[in-house]
Amino acid sequence: MTIDEVLSRAVDKVLPSKEGLKKLMEKKKIRLYLGIDPTATQLHLGHTVMVRKLQQFADLGHEVIFLFGTGTTLVGDPSERAAGRKLISYQQVKKNMASWKKQISPILDFTKSNVKTMANGDWLTKLTLQDIIKIASNISAVQLFKRDSFKKRLEKGDTVWYHETMYPLLQGYDSVHMNVDLELGGTDQTFNMLVGRELQKKMNKKEKFVLTGKMIMGTDNKKMSKTSSNCIWLTDSSSDMFGKLMRVQDQLIPDYFEFFTDKPMAEIKQLEKDLKADKTNPMDEKKKLALNITAQFHGQKKAQAAQTHFEQTFQQQKPKYKTEISLQSTLAGTISETVGSTSQAKRLIKQGAVDVNEVTISNPNQTLKSGATIKIGKKTFLKVKKK
Repeated sequence: MTIDEVLSRAVDKVLPSKEGLKKLMEKKKIRLYLGIDPTATQLHLGHTVMVRKLQQFADLGHEVIFLFGTGTTLVGDPSERAAGRKLISYQQVKKNMASWKKQISPILDFTKSNVKTMANGDWLTKLTLQDIIKIASNISAVQLFKRDSFKKRLEKGDTVWYHETMYPLLQGYDSVHMNVDLELGGTDQTFNMLVGRELQKKMNKKEKFVLTGKMIMGTDNKKMSKTSSNCIWLTDSSSDMFGKLMRVQDQLIPDYFEFFTDKPMAEIKQLEKDLKADKTNPMDEKKKLALNITAQFHGQKKAQAAQTHFEQTFQQQKPKYKTEISLQSTLAGTISETVGSTSQAKRLIKQGAVDVNEVTISNPNQTLKSGATIKIGKKTFLKVKKK
């Protein structure tokens, strides 16, 4: 993969500029890191977007660091939080870390000499009061309180705890301590990473770039979140992982290929066009996607067995959609007569009781195409025909 590809694939922004980072990478081998706070025992597929990016940099010969936030976790990241996080004990942090390396080792090669792991608790917990004052003197309090999550909470009259304001400073200091050229993270980490950029500039007199990844949606086309049921966990069995990937909505297939596979971008762009023009079967493409991703974490043999299980369980025994209904402008309108009314149709769709082409749809205004199959509940099977 070329520098241009690494700096564009699944990338949202490069700050202050992609051109500047490219020139630096052409000039020397850089040092970069991705930090994740071990607040849970499991990782989901969304976490791997930037882990894959870390490996891409390593493949180009750069020094990469996977950083366990053992120190920052003790404070709790306030990013996109409507309320303060509950403090977590160091014992719980160590417990949560136990399986992480194993979970991501299929996509991050820890055996390479330029791939390292660190834990920021090794230096953050040793900071003296004098150290903390020195770090904090480089960032204004006004700047810290400008972050959106704090402003929203203050506007609602909620509390922003003092230890939460320390989080960006501590994460920012990681860049200073490790003396990095680049930090990777999700868009929700932009504020924290820019604080690190400012600290690096002031304390080490050095430029630091920030790269954010694009947001990936869960299987239901909503933000992938560990608190919802739209996650694909790295600890899922091969059959569960394959089955969940087969529930990914059709419009997300190109994104999943871009974010979670090495399929060339030119082929992904063509696939996107073919899907929109109905020149390829989404089910076939989804099988290729599910097989690719499942094989990464479980091996080709288990992935193929999972595909066979899916086909035997869900496809060969699927019901025949004999009853035909006329295509209307929306999903709710199309099934309204079948279920009794438009309002009843909307209620069923919002409850997750309606599948289109074997994918659960939650949007009553979803548009349909002639030939689409609809399942309502467990017993109603319909096929859409033209008006």
